[in-house]
Amino acid sequence: MHRVAITPEAATLLRGLRGSHAQPLMFHQSGGCCDGSAPMCFTQGTFLTGPQDVHLGDLDYGAPEPAPVWISREQFAYWSHTHITIDVVPGRGAGFSIEGPTGNRFIIRSRVFTDEEAAELQTYAAP
Repeated sequence: MHRVAITPEAATLLRGLRGSHAQPLMFHQSGGCCDGSAPMCFTQGTFLTGPQDVHLGDLDYGAPEPAPVWISREQFAYWSHTHITIDVVPGRGAGFSIEGPTGNRFIIRSRVFTDEEAAELQTYAAP
């Protein structure tokens, strides 16, 4: 059972960013401050996670390594019942997210877990 996924279009952009930055990438789901509630993409090590963050999962997008996705523990409390998909649309990216200059921006699409999915998630340790 996965909590996070990526669309083929977002994976294509992410592979391009991985190639141009020549470093592994990661996402952190913003809590809704300056850039609303946007998934922010960083090179790994640029944004430091800590005990206040929850690791939602890793995105396999066709690069040598997966891209981990993190969310603040407080934000996770609100979104724990939803499956998150990272997508991309034309537009200006978030100020600190590395897709900004591409003319595209990452967005979140979400849906509530089904009863079956929620039950399956209960079998895993809480993050």
